[in-house]
Order: sequence, then C-alpha cells, then structure tokens
Amino acid sequence: MTQTAQLSPSSVFVVSGGAKGITAECTIRLAQQQPCKFILLGRSELLETEPDYAQNSDDSALKKCIMENLLSQGEKPTPMNVQKIYNKITSSREIKKTLAAIEKTGAKAEYISVDVTDTPALQEKLATAVQNLGPITGIIHGAGNLADKLIEKKTEEDFEKVYTAKVQGLENLLTCVNPNQLQHLVLFSSVTGFYGNPGQSDYAIANEILNKSAHIFKQSYPSCHVVAINWGAWDSGMVTAELKKIFQERKIDIIPIAVGAQMLVKEMDNANHATAQVVIGSPLVPMAAELDSELRTHRIRRQITLEANPFLHDHTISGSPVLPATCAMTWIINACEQLYPGYRLFYYQDFKVLKGITFNETLAKEHILEIEEISKFNLEKIELKAKISSKNPQGRIHFHFSAQLNLQREIPDVPTYESLNLEEDNIITATGKDFYQNGGATLFHGPAFQEIKRVLNISPEKITTECLWPELSPQQQGQFPVQWVNPYTTDLSMHALWIWTQHFHEEGCLPGKVEKFEQFAMIPHNETFYVSCEVLAKTPSSAIANFIIHDRQGKIYSRMLGAHAIIWSMKMLRS
Repeated sequence: MTQTAQLSPSSVFVVSGGAKGITAECTIRLAQQQPCKFILLGRSELLETEPDYAQNSDDSALKKCIMENLLSQGEKPTPMNVQKIYNKITSSREIKKTLAAIEKTGAKAEYISVDVTDTPALQEKLATAVQNLGPITGIIHGAGNLADKLIEKKTEEDFEKVYTAKVQGLENLLTCVNPNQLQHLVLFSSVTGFYGNPGQSDYAIANEILNKSAHIFKQSYPSCHVVAINWGAWDSGMVTAELKKIFQERKIDIIPIAVGAQMLVKEMDNANHATAQVVIGSPLVPMAAELDSELRTHRIRRQITLEANPFLHDHTISGSPVLPATCAMTWIINACEQLYPGYRLFYYQDFKVLKGITFNETLAKEHILEIEEISKFNLEKIELKAKISSKNPQGRIHFHFSAQLNLQREIPDVPTYESLNLEEDNIITATGKDFYQNGGATLFHGPAFQEIKRVLNISPEKITTECLWPELSPQQQGQFPVQWVNPYTTDLSMHALWIWTQHFHEEGCLPGKVEKFEQFAMIPHNETFYVSCEVLAKTPSSAIANFIIHDRQGKIYSRMLGAHAIIWSMKMLRS
C-alpha cells in the first residue's frame, strides 16, 4: 500500500464531469492550490475549431448566427435543432475555458469525450491518457444526471439514467486504476442521499450508494484519502430564481461557488484523512404535506434488543439494563415526525412512565407504538396521543409509556431564561466523573450519560449544572438516534435533581411523569450547555421540578415543566 500522500505536482487526477459546471470550478481551485495533472471526462464533444459562422459571435448572438446559417443551407431552423447546435458549441467553449484556467495555474489538463458508463471506451481512452500523463493517483467522481419526478411517475429509463452515471460510473472508474496506487478518492454525493428529497428517490439511492462505497473503500485501503461529500444546493445556473425562492422558503442555504470549491480543497487536506463522509450545506427539511380532516390511527411494531443498542449497558439499574424514559419518548417523537414530514415536535404533555422496559427475562419479543390523531389544523399543527405497550407470553397487555404530542410547522422563537444564575458557590466541589458510579451517593449511569461537568450552585430551591455531551456514534445510539430531540441530553439534564435529592436528603430518584416538555432548538453536542433545575416540591416519596436547558446567555433549548420523580433508596438502585 502507498503511504498517506499530500497533493504533489506528480499527482494525476481523473475527474468525471470535470470539464463543466461545479466540478470544473472545484478542479480549477484544486489546481490553484497544487498544480498537478488532470484528466477531465465528459460526454460533450470538444470541437477543435468552431464553424466559421460562430467564431466571432458571443453566446448571446450565437443562436441568431445558427439560424442564419441553417437558412442559408435551405434548412428549417426549428427551436430544437437550433438549441442542439447551440449546446454543442457553448459546451465546447466551456470545456476550452476550463482547460485554459487549469493550465494557467501551471497544471496540465487533458479532456476526454467519453460516457463513464461505457466501460470499454472508458478503459481504452484512459489507458491512452495514462501513457501521456502517468499512472492515475486520484479520482474525483462528479458525473451525474437528474430526472426529478415523483416515484409513481418515474420510468425505468429515468432510474437507469440517474443511477448508472453515479454507481456504474464509479465502478468503471475503479476498474481503470490500480487501487493500491490510489491516493485520493473523492465522490460528489448529495444531501439528497443523506436526507432524502421528494421527486429524487433514484438520485437519493445513487448518492447513498456512493456514501457507503466511500466507507467500504476506506476500510479496504486505509492509506487512501477517501471522502464522499454530500453537497447541498450550489449557486449555479441550475438553481433558477424560482428555485432559490423555494429554497428560501424551506430555509435551505445555497453554497456560493467560490466557497464550495475552497471547501473541496479543505476536505482533501491531510488533516481530514480519517473522515470518509461529510455533509456540506443545509439540511433538506421536508415540505409540510397538506392534512386532510379524517382522524387516523397508526400502529408501529418494533423489536428492541440489547445487542442493537449498546448505550443501554450504561443505563443499568439493579443489575439489568433499563430503557431510559427519554429514549422511549424519543421513539414516539421520531415516529410521529416521520409520519408527518415538515412538522416537528413543539411540545408533549402528560408523559407517564407506566411500566419501564427492562432487558432481562421479562423483555417482550416486540413492542407496539400506537399513535392516535386527536386534531389536525392544515399546514399548521397536529395533536396526537401515543402509547407504547407489549404482551407477555400469556397474552396480557402491559402499557409502558404514554403521552400527548403537539407537532407544528413553525416552532416559536427561542425564549430567554429570566432567572439565569451561573454564579459559582463552591458548595459542591465534585467534578466530571466524580458524580458517577463511585458507590454510595453517586449516579448509576455509565460513560454514555456521564456528562455533568460541575455544579455551579445549589440551594433548597434550585440547582444549576454545567454539562457537555460528546456525540455518541450511530452504532452506540442504535434504535434511538438523536434527531430534533436528543434523549441523551434530556436524561442528562435530570441528573441535577438526583444530585439535589442526595445533597439535601441522601436519596436518589427516577423519572415518573412529565406535565409538559417544550423544544425550541436542538441541544448542541460537543458544546457546553447548562441545566437550571427549579425544585417545586419534595415529599418522602417524590420530588417535582422544572428543568430548563439553556446556553450561557440563557437562550432556552428545551424545558421540562412539572417533572415528577420517584424517590428511591440508593440500596434499591444498586442491588
């Protein structure tokens, strides 16, 4: 295998779709960063010389010249025929402009007219180019086609056109190189593959295959710098004023060409060698579908296993892994948001822990989530009831969790916490891991949840904690992934009440029910945030508190109001 290599003058890149458009702009910027050698591939024909009638005309006057030439030859200048000739000439001009811009940097560039899905032609023409420029050390796969239609209107030809350019194109390019000599493999994927997008099912499939291919290739050839870049929308000719308006309505930012090209160069830096997939651009927030007046119900069955959810090993009570109540609620939230694209949870209320889910011999083979529509206000909000249940071997139903949810198209503006107090009183001096699994009064949570950093202040009415949650890998999150609501930071916020009950009463506590939970913004990972826990009441068997999760300035990410905790003895929790 080759050693990890930076770009050098001897690097030879084959760039599919690299002579025009966005990929060409990226290639030019790469050449400016490091002049090397480029083999540009495209389906357009490169004209050695333009027809006489076109040579002194710019693009704006070209169509008139084409029409005049056709008339002089006795042919009828139909719009289709004129456009075909116009495209051929302007494409050739753009290719020549790209080649000149690359060569201006001191780099070498060669253009090959070939379809990347034509395996024999690609192999033959690349072999000739390699004789001229040297062995290929890098691939930038930017070729692609679109055929946007709703899935029921797509034809087999539409799918093949979109799929083969991306997937077969990559396969063919890899057959033309020695993978052990390949130092760079850059795949132009799309946020469509990462998020999905209406009308682009084939494009999403093709790009997600590129994403997975990047990970697989990186495993086989770890010294190669591999990255699938999931690009958002570029500010190019394909994005019309009308399309820009739609993007603006969907809060999708457009990538300026110069910025995007520089980001490609950045991703190819050796500092990013370990990252096989990145997303550059705004998330594709689905557009809200119109709601009809009929009230429906949904039943979703799921097998929940310990093996599929490694984080559960860090949430063990009395010797058995237990599903955090926040994860159960997140299953409900994520399922509802998937049922109603374009709508997000604003709040849930009356959340109850009826019978927890414990991963021991009592675990049911499957759990059922039932969702019932209460009311719908078209393109505005949806109100729902949800409950999670299971059956034991004797057929008896056990209800585990229940809640009412409010999903909205527009989430209200982020409020500010008026009672913010981040002053340090130094009453509790423990920090970090000292709060967890050290026996006695410490929390039972394992590493996935051990993220209280310190207690800033504590009183009989309130406790303020400082937290930082480093994101768990998708494999660790398993069947309960972080989306709009983060179950792990929500669980972490409630650790403050445990510390309070232990400090003042030498007791622990577990969640019982929540009167209301509101979400205004996503809680960041790998950034400090704060939890202000206001204790409303305390009895021998329970405690009631408000939890406000916010940033240093008091901007509220989410708040849990009227959270009821059940007091447990430390001995019961750890036995």
